[in-house]
Order: sequence, then C-alpha cells, then structure tokens
Amino acid sequence: MENSRRKFIKQSAIFTAATYVGTMGMSAKSYGRIIGANDRVRVGVVGFSDRFKDTLLPCFLNHNKELNFDVLGLSDLWSYRRNLGIAHLKEKFGHDIKSCRNNEELYATKDLDAVIISTADFQHALHLIEAVKGGCDAYVEKPFAETMDDAKAALKAVKASDRIVQIGSQRRSGENYQNAAKYIQEGKFEPITAVDLVWNVNQPGRWRRPELVAKLKEEDIDWKRFLLNRPFENFDPRKYLEYRLFWPYSSGMPGQWMSHQIDTVHWFTNLKHPRSVVANGGIYTWKDGRRNWDSMVAVFDYGQPNIEDGFQVTFTSRMQNSVGDVGEVYYSNGGELNLITNKVSPKGGLRQQEASAMGMKANLLPEFDLSKTEIKAATGANMGGDPLTSGHMRNWMECVRSRKTPNAPVEAGYSHSIANIMTNAAVRTGAKSIFDENKQEVIANGKVFKY
Repeated sequence: MENSRRKFIKQSAIFTAATYVGTMGMSAKSYGRIIGANDRVRVGVVGFSDRFKDTLLPCFLNHNKELNFDVLGLSDLWSYRRNLGIAHLKEKFGHDIKSCRNNEELYATKDLDAVIISTADFQHALHLIEAVKGGCDAYVEKPFAETMDDAKAALKAVKASDRIVQIGSQRRSGENYQNAAKYIQEGKFEPITAVDLVWNVNQPGRWRRPELVAKLKEEDIDWKRFLLNRPFENFDPRKYLEYRLFWPYSSGMPGQWMSHQIDTVHWFTNLKHPRSVVANGGIYTWKDGRRNWDSMVAVFDYGQPNIEDGFQVTFTSRMQNSVGDVGEVYYSNGGELNLITNKVSPKGGLRQQEASAMGMKANLLPEFDLSKTEIKAATGANMGGDPLTSGHMRNWMECVRSRKTPNAPVEAGYSHSIANIMTNAAVRTGAKSIFDENKQEVIANGKVFKY
C-alpha cells in the first residue's frame, strides 16, 4: 500500500508539473520533487569513510527527518567497511540498507534521488560524473578534482545536467564567512593587499590508518576499480586507506586543507584562480614512506590578467607543530579582517604618524564583529557533526527540494581545483606555475601539467 501511495503521489506530481515544464526551464523530475514535498528523497552513500561516518552522517541526521530524507543504499569496494557501514546505517535509520559492491550496483537502485560522495580525493570528480549521469543530485567532498582533465570533465557533466551539486566547502555556509564576503564585496574593507592562510597541526597519526591497513588484503577489493584513471601501481593497502599521504591519489595539504581556504579568496573577490603559484617544502619530520610533504609554503599572485594591481596570498602548513592554528586573515591598508577571531579591526592600518610623513591622512577601519548571530540551521543541544558542515548539509538538502543553487556550486569546486592543481604543479616541478585561460590548462616549465 505504501509503495502504491508513493508511486501515485510522484506520478500525480510529475503529471501536474508537465504543464509548466516548458516555462519553468526544468525537467519533470525536478519539478515533481518540488510539488511532492512530502515525498521522501532517497539517498545513496558512495564510500563509508571516516569523514562520512563521523561528520557527514551526523550532520545529515540533524535534518533528515524534518526535510524527509532517507538513506537507501551504500557502495564501498571493501567488504569489511561495507559491512560495517551497512550495520551502522541500519542502526541509525531503523531499516534495511542495500549493500552495493560498487557504484554500478548503487545506481541500479530503483528511485535513488541523490548521493553523498566521500571517497579518495582523486575519485571525487569521476564519482560525481557517475552521479549526475545516473540522474542523482550530489553532495561531494573536496577537493573537487586533482587534475584539470578530471575537473573539466566533471564540470561539463554537471553543467549538462539539471542536478543539484554541493561541493564540501562548508565555509560558504558559515555566518561569519558570509558576513566577511558581504563586508569585502560591499567595498567596506577597501582593496585587499594580502591574505595569510594558515593550517598547522601536530598530529603524527594524521591520515594514518595502521589498524585498517593490517586488515586489508588484495582479494578483498577491486584494486583496478579503485585506481580508476590513475597510472597502474601494484596493490598497496596504504595507498588505498592512507591515500592522502600519496601522490597522485591525493595532494595532501593542498587538496585537503588549502582547498577550503583558497575558496574563500575566490568567493570574497570573485576571482576565479591565481595568476601564478610558487611553492617550497618537504618531508622534514614524518618519514613514514609518504610521498606528500609534511611542511609547505605556497605563494599565490592574484589579480586581474595583465593588470599590475593585485595582491599576494600565502598558504603555510606544517604537521609537526600547531602554533598558529588554523584560519584566514585578510589585510588592507586600513587594517585586517581576521577569520580566526572573527573580527574586523584597524590592526596594522595606516596611522597618523606614518601618514603625515607622506602628506596623507590616517586610514583605520572601524571595529566590526563578523559573528553577530549563530547559524540557525546548525545549532541545538542534540546536533551532531560540526556546525559549519551541518549548515552546509542542510543547505544542500533544502536545495534538492527547492532546486535553487546551493552555497558551494560546482563552479566553486572548479575554481579551487585550478588553484590546487597550480600548487601541485609548483610542488612537483619546482617551477612557477601559471594558468592558460584559453585552454584551461596549468602550465609549469613551459609544459602542460598533468600529474
């Protein structure tokens, strides 16, 4: 009876919507989802990762009952984690969950509407292509892509569809970041002169999974399916489970951390990518066989093409001392906009003593609080996950219902990927990287950088 009722509601909604499809510019399926607001949105999970289990799922559970979302199935290549995931989801949702050995099995599921993708960094873009071609909306973790070929292919696939895609750049759903964007875009901050992006930790176990590595055997997974379009390497459980340490499965610090922070630069300034990038660093402390650096500094030149005006951005990250913490600080001639303290202040601005010597007037910003209010969608005593991601997940779920553009659309992912890939090019070649706007390619040492 329930299946018949649901089918009737959906068919009735789509039939009603057909009258309006031509004028609304959307598919009957999309419009039907708005009309049938009481009809459940069925979600599939692509990858039972720690990120999904510990953060994305709790954030989803903050809102799924109110917005009428449910999880239908789970795809994971490794039987051990797949079985753990199925048991965990059954406990959370109180019903059976379809177990899928791969994404083909997941997308064969009847009435699947959307997916949450949290797989290895290099897989995000390719798994997103599968999702939109399977007719599903998607929440996909960052980095959006680690190569320009993957980034361009995924952007093209999404733009050719009418699917709602949210990139996991959750700062875009934070009230303090939204206030900062508005403050800068309204011209209150004056021209940006520099930006410092910092991400420092002291975590020797970061991205390591030794207990899981000991469990994984080659016969337990489809290794070739895991590699997708990366060059073939012999099976290595560390590369499967600790991929963030190994290029070209992840760029490590740039893809995991910098992609969040450089996205704020693009968002606040409406610039799509750097003009150039240089980088330096190395594996100085954690000599555990990793390929990706444990300390680095990248320097970006931003501004309009062929115009001398602009500003410099630095990204500094280390994994063996946490002094400096994590955050973004923007500077202008009049002071700073600090997203660690969430304050705009005249700190460092042009004071009268210095100004008078040049026949100028003091230039000092007024104090301003960037965190006046809390994020309504992500507060509450029983909320799980973190507030930023909870608000970001809710924004995606609401947009799946409304068909509005989410806070972090696919274009945002494409832009942070350009900056990420330019950084990778500088890291891997030791040369300054630039971006060919016409060909949409990253260039280093006079050659197109692939990986």
